[in-house]
Amino acid sequence: MPRLLHYSDIENVYDDPVRAGRFAGCVRALDGPDALVCGTGDTTSPGVLALVERGRQSLDLFDAVDADFDTFGNHDFDYGPDATRGVVADSPQTWVSANVRDEDGGPFAPDHVVPHAVREVDGARVGLVGVTDPATPSLNPMAATLTFADPYEAAADAVDRLRAAGVDHVVVLSHLGGGDDELARRVEADVILGGHVHSERHEYVHDTLVLRPGANGHVVFEVALGDPQSGDGPTATRHETADAPVHEDLTEALRGRVEAAELDEVVAVADAPLDRSEETVFGGECAVGNFVADAYRWSMDADVGLQNSGGIRNGPPLHGEVTVADLVSVIPFEEHVVVAELTGAELLAVLGECAAATVDFGESHWWQGHLSGVELVWDDDAREVVSARVGGDSVDPDATYTVATSDYVLHTDHEFPTIEARHRAAEGDIQYEVLAAYARDFGVESGTDGRIERRPGAAADD
Repeated sequence: MPRLLHYSDIENVYDDPVRAGRFAGCVRALDGPDALVCGTGDTTSPGVLALVERGRQSLDLFDAVDADFDTFGNHDFDYGPDATRGVVADSPQTWVSANVRDEDGGPFAPDHVVPHAVREVDGARVGLVGVTDPATPSLNPMAATLTFADPYEAAADAVDRLRAAGVDHVVVLSHLGGGDDELARRVEADVILGGHVHSERHEYVHDTLVLRPGANGHVVFEVALGDPQSGDGPTATRHETADAPVHEDLTEALRGRVEAAELDEVVAVADAPLDRSEETVFGGECAVGNFVADAYRWSMDADVGLQNSGGIRNGPPLHGEVTVADLVSVIPFEEHVVVAELTGAELLAVLGECAAATVDFGESHWWQGHLSGVELVWDDDAREVVSARVGGDSVDPDATYTVATSDYVLHTDHEFPTIEARHRAAEGDIQYEVLAAYARDFGVESGTDGRIERRPGAAADD
């Protein structure tokens, strides 16, 4: 019976060579001639080592896990299409993508990427197709020159071709995140191996097995495809990688790359841990969010600092000696801090967009923005700003305010859509350089100061 080994969004696994070695060791221990090793995007970036190596550190891991197939995530274009083409050309696996188009509108990297593929495994013909979030050009400025066709139509066409070719199983490698439900409804697939959203998923939707292993290489799913002739459907088993045997060759290769990056300068000492788990970063005000927003505001002498929660990457807490590499790992993107000029009315709209219900990304309970220079009271019941002060004064809708934020926020319409490219007023240094400079001068504080207050019924109370 054919099997699939599924991983996705492994992102910063490369920055911890031992953890990467355990991830690879887990995959290798599960692998065999009856298995296909499949990634579903964001397998080359982001991360500290990814930024330094422009994604090419992933080649070490692809070789170590003997990867068979992958598709593209939005972060696989972090260093531009040419860098992606280079990684793809040198990868051992087959890249499948039915909806990514190059700068001229043709198939992306057609010499190395196919819209769908068929592989015979353990006596069965397995058909695979890949699709990527069509919002990628908005989510990732480095992919702005590419286009992404409708993933549902592209997948449905590819699956029809695979079924016509007589495959026994159809597997979709998806980097659509929340779009996987629609994919299951519209496409006749046996399994959807998903990614993009970093929470785990294991359920059946319209009789299709839909999986997501979460982020950073902590989990691998093993899928038994079943036997269509006997009516046995696909099933999945979850494997944690933390206690897996270490793939020593991969660990040594990545350790050498980390040492060569020379990012070990200590810029501050954190006396208490700054947690950056998903629960903390998306839960409201937190120390690491305050640190980033404060650094932005300081670097541009702005009225307000703003950091989107999704830009702060999960990882170990900052504690003790904090190095440049640690700060790169917090925001591992080669983007500038910029200044946007907003009216007070626009700023109030942006503050409202800190709530997930008004932002096109994430879970319904997530808090999407971290602030500096602002005292905000938010009503969780009414979903509205109760009060907002900048510099101690209530926000004047007719005044002009400067907001230091990432270039990404001006580019995307999926987070903080009120801020647009037309608001750009100035450009500063790369984000992690700003964090390092701020840490050298002011250190890294582990506390919060109540600048964001979320409470039910706040409007009634006030």
